[in-house]
This record gives sequence, C-alpha cells and structure tokens, in this order.
Amino acid sequence: MEEAAGSEVSFCLQKFTITDDSKDDYQYEEVPADDEFSLQEDDEDLSKALQTIQEQAEDAQILALQSVLTSEKSVSEIPEAMDDYFCNFLVRLGMSRTLDCFQTEWYELIEKGVFTAKDVGLVPTVYTHNEQLKAENMHLRKKLENYKLAANKAKAAFVKMQKERDFHRMHHQRVVQEKNRLICDIKRLKAHYASYEPVLKQLTEKYETTLRQKTLTSLERDRAVEQVTGLQATLQNLEFGRAIQIPVPKAGHECQRKKRLEGPTQKALQEARQQKILDAESSSYDPVKDAEKKIGKRYPKDSEFPADTQVNPHLVRAKEYTQPLKSGEYKLNNILKVHDLAVSCLALHPRKDVVVTGSDDHLWKMWALPDGNIIMTGEGHTDWLSGCCFHPSGTQLVTSSGDTTVRVWDFSKRGCILTLEGHARAVRDCSWHSCGDFVASASKDNTSKIWDVNSARCRYTMCGHEDSVNSIEFLPFSNTVLTSSADKTLSLWDARTGLRVYTFCGHLHSCNHATFNMKGDTIASCDSSGVMKLWDIRKSDPILSIDAGPHPANQVVFDSSGRVVALASGDGSVKVLQLAFGQFSSLRGHGGEVHSVVCDHKAEQLLSGGADGTVCLWT
Repeated sequence: MEEAAGSEVSFCLQKFTITDDSKDDYQYEEVPADDEFSLQEDDEDLSKALQTIQEQAEDAQILALQSVLTSEKSVSEIPEAMDDYFCNFLVRLGMSRTLDCFQTEWYELIEKGVFTAKDVGLVPTVYTHNEQLKAENMHLRKKLENYKLAANKAKAAFVKMQKERDFHRMHHQRVVQEKNRLICDIKRLKAHYASYEPVLKQLTEKYETTLRQKTLTSLERDRAVEQVTGLQATLQNLEFGRAIQIPVPKAGHECQRKKRLEGPTQKALQEARQQKILDAESSSYDPVKDAEKKIGKRYPKDSEFPADTQVNPHLVRAKEYTQPLKSGEYKLNNILKVHDLAVSCLALHPRKDVVVTGSDDHLWKMWALPDGNIIMTGEGHTDWLSGCCFHPSGTQLVTSSGDTTVRVWDFSKRGCILTLEGHARAVRDCSWHSCGDFVASASKDNTSKIWDVNSARCRYTMCGHEDSVNSIEFLPFSNTVLTSSADKTLSLWDARTGLRVYTFCGHLHSCNHATFNMKGDTIASCDSSGVMKLWDIRKSDPILSIDAGPHPANQVVFDSSGRVVALASGDGSVKVLQLAFGQFSSLRGHGGEVHSVVCDHKAEQLLSGGADGTVCLWT
C-alpha cells in the first residue's frame, strides 16, 4: 500500500490555461467543426483558389492520420490490471524466475483473502500512454532511418545527375563550338570556291570553244584537201579535153548563200551545159533541147545531176568487213543523256567519230564519241526534228522538222544558211545526194521533193503515194531515190525527172522506213506492225520476211558489210539480224521506245536513240 501511495505521489496532473496575454500577437480565430472550408466570394482568384485546395488536401491527410491514431488508441483505452502489467513487464525483461515467484505469492495472497483484484486497482493510464509513446517513438526512429537512407540515395543520385548534367553541358558546349567552327570553315570554303567559280567557268568555256574550234578546223582541213583534189582532177580532165563528171565524190562543195560560190564539179558541168547550148543553137531546131536551153537561161544557178555511171568508193571499204559479228557480241558500252525529250533521229559523220542527234525539243546537237562531249547545238526549228543527214564532206547538215521546213546548216558559220519551204505538212525525213548539191525530203502531205541547194529551189515534186511519205534516201552515188509510205508501199524514183520507176508491194501495214545496203542491190524495210522485209532490187521481189512485232519497227539499217541488219523497235530494244547465220537477237538498254539506229562505217559500233532522251553505244 505504501508503494502504491508512493507511486501516486510521484505523478500529478497540472492544469494549464492559455490566457489572452500571450506574447504572440497573432489573432487566432475559432473555426467551427462543421465548417466546409468554403471560399469567400471576395478571394476568388486563381492563386488563392489553388492555395486553398492544397490546404484542404493537407487538412484531409491530417484528419486521416488522426483517425488512424484514435483507432489505435481505442484498443489500448481499456485499463490494464496491475498483475497483468507486472507480468507483462517481467516477460518483456525475460525475468522468468521473478515472474514465477510473483505469480505464486500474488495468487496465495488473493486466496488467503488478504486483498482482491479490485482493491489493487488498475495501472494508471500514464504508464500505458508512455509505452505507446515509446513504441511510436521507436517506429518513428525506424522510419527516420529509412528516410535518411532514401535521402542519402536520392542525394547520391542527385549528385550523379548533376555530374552527368555538367558533363553533357560541357559536351554540348564543345559540340556547339565545333559546329560554329565548321560553319565558319564552310563559309570560308564557299567564299574560296566562289572566288574560283568564275575561273572554272571561264576555263570550261575555253575548253568547249577549243574543242569546237578543233573539230571545225579538222572539218575545214578535210574540205580544203578534197577541194584541192577535185580541182586537180578537174584540171586534169580539162587538159585531156573532157569536161565531164569525175568519178570521185564531190565533197568540197561549199553552199554559200551570199557569194554563190560553186564547186569545181558544178563548174565543169555548167561549162559542158553551156557548150551543149551553143551547139544546139548552131544545129537545127529541137523542142526538147530548146526547152532545156530555156530552163538553163531561166535558172542559171541550177546544179547538174551527175552521171549514173559513178562507182561507189565505199564498196572497197565494205569488202574489208566480210566477217560479220556473231550473235550476242554486241554489248552495251555507254549510255549518253543527250536530250530532255525523245531522240527522234541520228546521223554519223562520214569520217569522224561524231554523231548528230535530233530531238522533240526542237534542237539538234553534235557530240564527240565515245565520251559524249558536246560540240555544237543548233536552234531554229519550231517543232520536233524528224530527220538529219550529213553533207558528204561532213561540213554541213540538213534537218527536217514538223514545222514543214528543211534547213541546211553550215558548221563553219555555226548556223542555218538555207531554209527550204514548200511542203504543206510536217516533213518526215531528209537525205543528201552523194554529190552534195541536192537534198531530198519526204512529207506527210503525200509528196517528196528534190531540192537544189545551189539555186535554193525545188527541182521536182514527186507525187504518187496515197498516204504520208515516212522516209526517203538516195542510193549512194546514184540518182535513184527510195521512199517508204504509209500506203504500205515502197517506191523507186529518178531524181533527174521526178518520175516513179518501180513500186514494191507486200507490207500489210504502214511502212515506217526503208534503206539500201552498201552495194545497192538489196532494200530493207519495216512497218508499224514490226515486220521487216528484205527486197532484191534486180528481181523486184521480197527475199526475206521476219515478224519482230507486235510493237512497231521504227527504223532499219544495214552495217557496212551488208550482212547485219539492225532494227529499232517500239518495245525498247534493238533487234539484230545476222544474215549469214540467220540468228535474231535483242539488245536492251533504253528505258522507252527506240526511235532510231545507225551503224558506224567500220562496223564496230551500233548507236541507238530512244524516247528516254538517251543514246546507247553498242560495241
């Protein structure tokens, strides 16, 4: 009882009241428990509203925590008996023997009636509260240690991220510095290049000019050599008293519109014609000779057609290439992008590795082979180019166009020197005579014309086809003209009279092109259905027919040996026929329809022009 009294003396309760005389000057306001934390109408701005929402969230968390604490306290609010308290205390300290002694003596005293459990009473709530505080304190210490560990880890991660940030920031600064330095270098290089660009442009222009002058000088040299040769031959003939046509080709003729100069062959022919006229005047009256005399007086600039007894000097060259290429030996060597639009025609220089291309872009261009360096460009036509052909001397070019005109170009003058007009519709093809004084043209107006370059007039208009005349060609060193027409026929004409000699029939569709071989005894023709035919001129009969369709065949050509025939097909390929072996192969390299094909004079290369604006070189 004394111990109980002592324990009661050691604990006391003090009442403490908060007076209004506190040192804190803040005026506390009493908030009723049922306040809904409503916002005042005067404080309805965004920042205060957000602050109020945050305070409400914090208050809600505090209320939830208080509810948890009160629920925990509600379990321990039941007072604990004194004996249970001592037993729990001794068990917690591990004093088992003392616990046994205490329980033995405690229950003995209760059985003796010395006191009862009610007399002893209950453990004061202070002890229970202290134990709860102690347990909560330990729990909070553990949490604190966990928070410290988490804080240390977060601090380490933060320090690491700071270091990485500093590293990346330094790296970024270094990259920015490198970028600025590169920008400065690029600007300096651009300025340096800009300083050299005029020089490069000037050098390029000089190179192109030099290349063009070199080609023109070479052409002029060849022309001068051939003029000298022609003059020597003419002088030799005059010494023998024979002012007749020389058997060699007149390649030195220069058609000039201003001076009207004439080549040595035409001089000899005109002298012979004047002599005939003088003889006719002294002889009896002849109506035919009188008509010729009147025509000669009316058109004194007209050229004389050469005799038909000339020998083709290229036959000697053709005999050198008696062994044709085997099938499949042609391979694609180079592809040249020459025009933006389709390549419609090709022409090879008579002696040099130079090719002229005509296109739908109204231009013709001259290129050096095999590199494809451009030499010259011709502008003047107002519609697509359909055909082109070199002068036998290689110093001039004739072109035909959809603008119904035929133009003659002089390379030394770098421009057009003559425009021939007379067709009613588009001109489809053109060709030079071997003497260089006449040009033949074929048109969609169903006619063909023979033009005199010296007098710049149409000598004959050849009528007879019932549809468009698609191609025209002179037989080498002859006055015979070959035409192909959309009326499915081929025709041979005499250029001296403008009359048709013979007509070949056999095609079932429109004939697109026809050509002679080097010997002049065989004709190759092709039509719009892809059929190619070979004709024997002496027998006037077809000797071979091959169907390469169903795509149209646009052009056909012999090589110099006459044993290989190449066909430009509408399926994007070049068909090659080996006549000696009867083998037929296809060469593919164009991205569209093939419009034209030519063989070089040595039978070593094959050139084709396509709708994709390219020229393919096959070797």
